[in-house]
Amino acid sequence: MVERNMSDTTETGRALSETLNPGMEAALEARYGHLVPGLAEGVVDFAYGRQYARPGLPLRDRYLATIAALSALGGQTAPQLKVNIAGGRKAGLSQQEIGEVIWQMALYGGFPAAINGLNAALEVFAEEETGDAP
Repeated sequence: MVERNMSDTTETGRALSETLNPGMEAALEARYGHLVPGLAEGVVDFAYGRQYARPGLPLRDRYLATIAALSALGGQTAPQLKVNIAGGRKAGLSQQEIGEVIWQMALYGGFPAAINGLNAALEVFAEEETGDAP
């Protein structure tokens, strides 16, 4: 495996996060930067530069896995789930694929978690239709 330095992964992550979730780094910095300096850059570097940008699994499949995990964890993940559903749509996932992966999680996270996930998906899909998507 080729080792990349943090500057490389941060810049890779920044480009990917701006494509998938425009303004996310700035929003994280504005909300949490005074409390946890470096949090925003750390999320961009690790989540996007080191995880989502990895070779070996297509981005859309990484989003399927992320949506499944957040759905199984339950309702407390709704804000992150909505951001990742929107990112998954930009990575090429259909509404039906997202619905199916969330519903599959009823087996692992329970029916309430899956229904909460489906409600989050419906909110994102409605925002797409009105042009207010995250």
